[in-house]
Amino acid sequence: MPSGRFVLRVTVGGLMMGHGLQKLSGSFDGPGLEGTEKMMGAIGLHPAKQQALAAALSETIGGGLTALGFLSPLGPAMITGTMAVAIKKVHAKNGVWVTAGGYEYNLTLIAVALSLATAGPGRFSVDGLLGKHRSGLRWGLLTLLLGLGGAATTLAVAERLAPVEAAFEAAKATDTDEKDQPVPSN
Repeated sequence: MPSGRFVLRVTVGGLMMGHGLQKLSGSFDGPGLEGTEKMMGAIGLHPAKQQALAAALSETIGGGLTALGFLSPLGPAMITGTMAVAIKKVHAKNGVWVTAGGYEYNLTLIAVALSLATAGPGRFSVDGLLGKHRSGLRWGLLTLLLGLGGAATTLAVAERLAPVEAAFEAAKATDTDEKDQPVPSN
């Protein structure tokens, strides 16, 4: 059991960290922050620049903490939160199955994160080496609450700031358009 948990933690955490690095720095043929910012704006997560950075850091740090088994259950909570936002903003409208762009993969990652939080990181982890043994149903529930709470906060901020960012972009575009117009001569 300890070695199976180790393999699962390192695999899922490592892949999630890589997924975050795609967004953060363009690693592994990812879009980097600029591309991620465009994606965030396109799906209505505002302010897009800050949302891109938050998602990239949450996936990178959450994946890294999970892979290492350090500060558990913080890493699994970060994974849960980012995947919950992805389900709400991108995949839910497509149904369950990933073949139609659905949320089966995201929900599977949430289930793995919650399972790892409930089981604890195990003895083959940084927390295990430090003698920190946080496991059990209450840690799984705390992970779920932290993840869904973070997702709800992210979505509320995006909704509240959407008109502000749209107005700012419109004003910036108008200002640029006015500067590009020829000045009439008398």
